[in-house]
Amino acid sequence: MIMPNYQKTKTACYLGFITQAIAANFAPLLFLKFHNDYHISLGNIALIPICFFFTQLLVDLFCAKFVDKIGYRICIVASEVCAAAGLIGLAFLPDLFPNPFMGIICSVIMYAIGSGLIEVLCSPVIEACPFENKEATMSLLHSFYCWGAVGTILISTIFFMIFGMESWKWMAVLWALIPAINIYNFATCPMEHLVDEGEGMGIRELFRKPLFWLSVCLMICSGASELSMAQWASAYAEAALGLSKAIGDLAGPCMFAVTMGISRMIFGKYGDKMDLMKFMTGSGILCVVCYLFTSLSANPLIGLMGCIVCGFSVGIMWPGTISISAERFPVGGTAMFALLAMAGDLGGSIGPGIVGRVTQNAEDNIRVGMGVGLLFPIVLLIMLFILGKAKKQTKEQKPDLG
Repeated sequence: MIMPNYQKTKTACYLGFITQAIAANFAPLLFLKFHNDYHISLGNIALIPICFFFTQLLVDLFCAKFVDKIGYRICIVASEVCAAAGLIGLAFLPDLFPNPFMGIICSVIMYAIGSGLIEVLCSPVIEACPFENKEATMSLLHSFYCWGAVGTILISTIFFMIFGMESWKWMAVLWALIPAINIYNFATCPMEHLVDEGEGMGIRELFRKPLFWLSVCLMICSGASELSMAQWASAYAEAALGLSKAIGDLAGPCMFAVTMGISRMIFGKYGDKMDLMKFMTGSGILCVVCYLFTSLSANPLIGLMGCIVCGFSVGIMWPGTISISAERFPVGGTAMFALLAMAGDLGGSIGPGIVGRVTQNAEDNIRVGMGVGLLFPIVLLIMLFILGKAKKQTKEQKPDLG
């Protein structure tokens, strides 16, 4: 019997996460262009990321209920089709619609559907494959989102420097080639099932497990710790450190994504020799230190280092929580992965929102906002401590099969 080529599955999932990074990071580079060319108010521009996020949340909910019935392959191929169609739509629909803003929103919704499906489905696809070290493989998979984000920002910036901002539509079409090519990969790669059809735990069943609530809280704190710093890194570099916009973007969000990717790659390579809980606890403590540096340090260099190293500290949180939950609830099925993705997305919207509101109320002092952001990694450490104690108590028992 010929062994299926699971390396092809891995490659497809890696490209899937790069697609997700393109979907999340390309449009924000064009916000001022949309504002100037299509005369869209900044208030309406702010609706674009909200629309993207809200669509992803709805897709997470849809996945929890219907993906097991429809089938993984159909849904994950559809994710790439939607992502490619949305990116191509971004280039053409604003000019075809009477209202350019509606053309942009339709395109964003389309590729957000693709991004949401990728976020939920790639992790269980990898988890179901017979790889030796699942935790390390999961961490490596999630590192590709980081490299995708860095690549999207750097390649797009270089492209615009060479060909000018007027050529942004060509860039959108070029980015669409990645999900378009990946349609074939997902259509032909071998896929295993985490659980037999109809045997995965339901939403209600999962929520009856106290440890699952811990995983959800851990995921919310992971998303909040990561995105509170990531989304405000550029503004922090400009406002608190006095750097220019271009340098701020490179030193803030870009370096944050680089260090986050490095963290995930290190665990991806050496994870079999490491204890995941200890690595996550150490990362949580480092995250607290980073938030303290950004909020309290009067030295701009120390503040910037805190911002950059924070990427490294949060890198393992998201994939680590997924691995812990998958080990604890082996028949959690798609519902578990979808609810965890939803919790991460929720934290990713609540966190930056709180930091922004506190900053505004503190007379635009972003250091105060970052100081409040410190709460997320602290709560995360408390959750890890409780989870660690629960894990010790059940070490001799079998995994919870629901």
